[in-house]
Amino acid sequence: MMSNSDQNLPEKALNIFSGASGENPFPIFAQMRAMGSVIQIPFPMAGEGGQAWLVTRMEEAMQVLKDHHRFTVDLSSINGDSNGRESLADHAESGPPTFFTGKSMLFVDEPDHRRLRGLVSKAFTPRYMESLRPRVQKIADELLDRVQAQGEMDIVKDYAYPLPINVISEMLGVPQSDQEQIHVWSGAIAHGLGLGRQEPRVAEHLRAFGEYTSQLVADKRKYPGDDLISQLIAIEEEGDRLNEAELISMITLLIFAGHETTSNLIATGSLMLLDHPEQLDKLKADLHLVPSAVEELLRFNGPATIAGPRFAIEDTELAGKQIKKGDMVFPLLKSANRDEAQFTQPEELDVTRKINRHLAFGHGIHMCLGAPLARVEADIAFTTLLRRMPNLRLSVPRENVTWHFTLSSQGLASLPVAF
Repeated sequence: MMSNSDQNLPEKALNIFSGASGENPFPIFAQMRAMGSVIQIPFPMAGEGGQAWLVTRMEEAMQVLKDHHRFTVDLSSINGDSNGRESLADHAESGPPTFFTGKSMLFVDEPDHRRLRGLVSKAFTPRYMESLRPRVQKIADELLDRVQAQGEMDIVKDYAYPLPINVISEMLGVPQSDQEQIHVWSGAIAHGLGLGRQEPRVAEHLRAFGEYTSQLVADKRKYPGDDLISQLIAIEEEGDRLNEAELISMITLLIFAGHETTSNLIATGSLMLLDHPEQLDKLKADLHLVPSAVEELLRFNGPATIAGPRFAIEDTELAGKQIKKGDMVFPLLKSANRDEAQFTQPEELDVTRKINRHLAFGHGIHMCLGAPLARVEADIAFTTLLRRMPNLRLSVPRENVTWHFTLSSQGLASLPVAF
């Protein structure tokens, strides 16, 4: 027989969508895993007669993420409804599309997903990401040069945010003078838009972001360069191109995803290391451990809390639960990454962990396209920070560290440190 606390757990689980679960939702996740791999939750957006489910363990989460015969990201393929995205586009007064209101890789499955990803992947190869290392290193050093003499900084504002936004802006050919405005739009969209909620000005920011990107594309058509946007305009595969709407949606997605999640990885990872001084000491003693430490930080407390909803294409069974056609299914990434059946001492941070098959970047066809870039940036960011500032420490009480909660993730609002 379930205790009252167990009975209330599905309702508590809803807090992960709003951030009300706080900076440490992991005890709730552990309780949910103990209840089962798949848990039904109350969720208003599931619609009349619909149900929503959280997937708490890795094996089942991987099934949902990779099985596009049973689960889809595109609800319109089932019943013609796009989960409210059209209404948001309407509120945006039919402006240019964005990654959320337009046809982007986030919301389509095969064959459209293969076509869209195939076109952009030609310019977004792991080899190209590795070639960026010297430039990423230069940006990291320049950012730390600015604060070195001060003896203190805010890792979020001075390092974790500007590093990836500079990198993705240079890749895409976005003028440096526009980066602050993009930061404003991205932050407003990420913080104001979520499952079951929408802040009043989100549509306005999405429209402005789309209009800006549309003009950027128009400028690149007239004056192409060696940047990624110019390459995307020029790329052709088997006679197919990105049409204008797809191109703008793709670019807004690359700009948004290209800095928001990596910024959270660098900032939250820094805090996790400061919270575990013995692991920080291991890393400082051997910076060759940084790549494995990055994987462990991704597993332990990565940027994405939950994957975007999948919808059951047909009535199906998952971990003994009957999932009905159209039901919403949410793979809970941070819970899966601490699955006791997959990891030894999953609640412990271990920068030397060898077996680390985490889901921080997702899985299957929708696995994060920018994962190689995020790994390069994080590797350089942590190596440079610890090499140049080995005495890194918090400059505020730990309880004063502030968080913000976005579409599907949590990140730090600020992280004041001294060195």
